[in-house]
Amino acid sequence: MKKNLISVGACVALIAAVVLAQACGGISKTEVRTTTATTTATPAGNTVPTAPPPGASAHDGATHDGMAHNGAAHIPAHYESARDVPKLEPTLAPAQFFGQSRLAYQAAKEIPQTLAQLPCYCHCDVGFGHKSLHSCFVDDHAAHCAICVEEALTAARLQREERLTPAQIRERIIAQYGEMQ
Repeated sequence: MKKNLISVGACVALIAAVVLAQACGGISKTEVRTTTATTTATPAGNTVPTAPPPGASAHDGATHDGMAHNGAAHIPAHYESARDVPKLEPTLAPAQFFGQSRLAYQAAKEIPQTLAQLPCYCHCDVGFGHKSLHSCFVDDHAAHCAICVEEALTAARLQREERLTPAQIRERIIAQYGEMQ
């Protein structure tokens, strides 16, 4: 009986993780089937999920780095430099939003090239095919995601107050959010 309870608990935890990841845009419905079907048995007899296959979508020149970086296993899609950034779509008007979301959309309007060079750690590159943090602000995705908002506000502050380059900001974002994976 105890063996079944552990397996049921592991399944409940997996389902909760998948639902949370979907809510933040970190996993697509297709990946839910892959993730829930891919498990590994442990010596105790319960199952644990294994990592879904790395980014299967193309990113039109965006870097989708699967190499370890500061202990993080996956760095979401982003452009490495301003010369790699194609013509960017306009972001939504900040006036459509309130509070922190409004401030983040304002930052996206002011520093779109910088945001295009940053990965978004809600992993919307996998779930929605986003090419960088900038992609989150082309529609209302960022308004529903605290990670997108926090990253954009952090980037704006680092560029404005510390005068960091996009590459330096990217290193800070990776160090801060990559460890939370």
